[in-house]
Amino acid sequence: MKREPVQTDDSMNTTPEIQSITARGKIILQQEAEALLQIAGRLDDAFRRAVTAMHACKGKIIISGMGKSGIIAQKIAATMASTGTTALFMHPADAAHGDLGIVSAGDVVICLSKSGTTEELNFIIPALKRIDVEIIAMTGNPRSYLAQNADIVLDTGIAQEACPFDLAPTSSTTAMLAMGDALAITLMQEKRFTHRDFALTHPKGALGRRLTMKAADIMASGEALPIVEESVLLRDLILEMTSKRYGVCAVVDIEGQLSGIFTDGDLRRIVQKDRDFLQFSACSVMTANPKYVTPETLAAECLELLETYRITQLMVCDDNRRPIGILHIHDLVILGL
Repeated sequence: MKREPVQTDDSMNTTPEIQSITARGKIILQQEAEALLQIAGRLDDAFRRAVTAMHACKGKIIISGMGKSGIIAQKIAATMASTGTTALFMHPADAAHGDLGIVSAGDVVICLSKSGTTEELNFIIPALKRIDVEIIAMTGNPRSYLAQNADIVLDTGIAQEACPFDLAPTSSTTAMLAMGDALAITLMQEKRFTHRDFALTHPKGALGRRLTMKAADIMASGEALPIVEESVLLRDLILEMTSKRYGVCAVVDIEGQLSGIFTDGDLRRIVQKDRDFLQFSACSVMTANPKYVTPETLAAECLELLETYRITQLMVCDDNRRPIGILHIHDLVILGL
């Protein structure tokens, strides 16, 4: 039996429909943005007291929440840990079955619950009070059991979720997340936490490598180091330079101290000027008093020197100005610095 061709409704893919979806997305984002403006407008002295309590804390900052609030609590703990505050997440259900042992007197515990009536969280409140910790509640219900038993209450109440049924945690979790960021970053500033401190907690990131790695960690040394004495003829200097991969050669005096460098750019300029260049000595063609760094120089400082003087390599010298290594800008690029 012959089948009739299926008629497709192209109106399903029309621009107005796409725009309608986009428009709904914008509305949701605007609703969540408005929720943040609401809690920002209500921010009061409780926020200052919360930051002050955490700053004065000699123990840990423990953050707890159930469900979606628990996921937000994990993110807040991670942000605090990476910005100079000892913080960790504690699942309230696990806490009731032994994990409460991580809490010690003097800790600060932040509890997240939109309603303030989360059973698993409220179940451990009496135990937390017996341990003698400071409890900070992050909730949208200031009359709840959680709020009434907390030392400090941060109001994260929102008018309505972005969910059209006002059910799925959306604007409320966004409000908690933003409040957590406000706590973490304000606390970071109170602790005078610097970008160098940040690098220590992010050693694998580009910033961490740039601010923790030193020239000694990156430089080539030993047989890879191109080096000749001042008395060497240019032809031998060229052989030494070309046998290595850096396009440069260190020139040292009789005591082994760095007195100059010679680059492939210098070679091209000499070739254009003089046919008898191979008979020149290294000291007569080198660039005297070149830039150099020590093994302890940070990678960030090395990069700054390379960029400032528009050069591609640096000699690494010991305390007596004796070359012990070479650093090329390509090495920094490969490391993502």
